[in-house]
Amino acid sequence: MASTDKPDIEASKSEASLPPPPPPPPKRVDYFAVDVALRVLLFAATLTAVVVMSTAKQTEDASVPGLPFRVPVEAKFNHSPAFIYLVAALSVACLYSIITTLASLGVIAKPIYATQFLLYYTIWDVVLLGIVAAATGTAGGVAYIGLKGNSHTGWIKICNVYDKFCRHVGSAVGLSLFASILLVLLVSLSVFSLHSRIRT
Repeated sequence: MASTDKPDIEASKSEASLPPPPPPPPKRVDYFAVDVALRVLLFAATLTAVVVMSTAKQTEDASVPGLPFRVPVEAKFNHSPAFIYLVAALSVACLYSIITTLASLGVIAKPIYATQFLLYYTIWDVVLLGIVAAATGTAGGVAYIGLKGNSHTGWIKICNVYDKFCRHVGSAVGLSLFASILLVLLVSLSVFSLHSRIRT
């Protein structure tokens, strides 16, 4: 009668010689929910800044050299190219935030396109950050001259007369700075997400 122990020993030896199975790949962490939240905040900040800057208008009586009486002089945001540039840049950022928010919601529904969208987000978020940051700096410089003046060039301050106008401008510049910070966070989030995908 043949023994049945030998095949069992050989089977156990062959199982022992097999390498251990590889560990499962680390689970990819997607931050598209955070991305959507930041883009909604970007939309709210840019829309509010556009509304506040567009309503920056005040009329005050001012003395004109050579005239014995005061005349009404109006201050509006479209009297300054820097403020027009800020409104245009924030309007583009507002529209961009709507489009990318909808795209991020689509990626959450179909994650197969996540890597491709992350690459596009990184590129376009950097471009938009440059536009918004430049507009914020330009408008901020003009607003500072309106607030403090410049004795070296003879530019007088106007915020002591057009206080409401200057409050609108200052609020819009502050919101624009907040939008720039949100864009920095969005760029960082996209780069971090791409980095985690490359490592896996």
